[in-house]
Amino acid sequence: MMPTQVDALQGEAASDTPAKRGALAQLLHALNQPLTGLQCSMEVALARPRSSEHYGDVLRAGLELTERMRGLVETIREVVDIEAEEVGQAETTELASLLREAVEDLTPVAEVKKVQIVLDCPFASALTGDCIRVTRKQTPLGRFIFRLLDSTLSMAALGTELRIESGRETTRVGLRICWQAEGPPAPFSRPELGLLIAQAWVEMVGGEWERAARDDDSEMLNVRLPRVS
Repeated sequence: MMPTQVDALQGEAASDTPAKRGALAQLLHALNQPLTGLQCSMEVALARPRSSEHYGDVLRAGLELTERMRGLVETIREVVDIEAEEVGQAETTELASLLREAVEDLTPVAEVKKVQIVLDCPFASALTGDCIRVTRKQTPLGRFIFRLLDSTLSMAALGTELRIESGRETTRVGLRICWQAEGPPAPFSRPELGLLIAQAWVEMVGGEWERAARDDDSEMLNVRLPRVS
């Protein structure tokens, strides 16, 4: 088979900026998998005459792969838009306020899933204790905080706890999110894609992103964002 255009893009992403080696490189790698599968199934179907049932199976499988690719392409477009965003006037926002707003919006969803959201922001009342500063023109900070919490809440198992903690460091504001997953994460499901978009935003504003999974299906996400000194 001839190499796809995604292969070339993937090679470029691997040698580009740290942000592109993160979320975008993962998305390009994920896109290559269903694209290659679709190409292979079509080549096999055309290799020799097949039954109508076989062609039907190929079409159904192709539609599923196409749907996966469509979701990945939409996510890639959003990540590229984030990375292409120009630097603008500095915006300073208290992280605790954004977290409280997102938790309030997501409380009805948590109640349906019977997931308890525990929010711990010890520096919320301290002057600039957990204020973050970004210099982007169009980035709505609250949108990405909401997406981050919405994705982790979607991954949390029924009847468990979603713990959100923020803490002040010397030059950073730390955000830790812990949850008990229902099982191994589905590759590039809607919540996983939401986390990749949030990761791209964190990296573009100069933050750090670290996600770790444990043997008991619990997961922990550590995010560090620039703090106002």
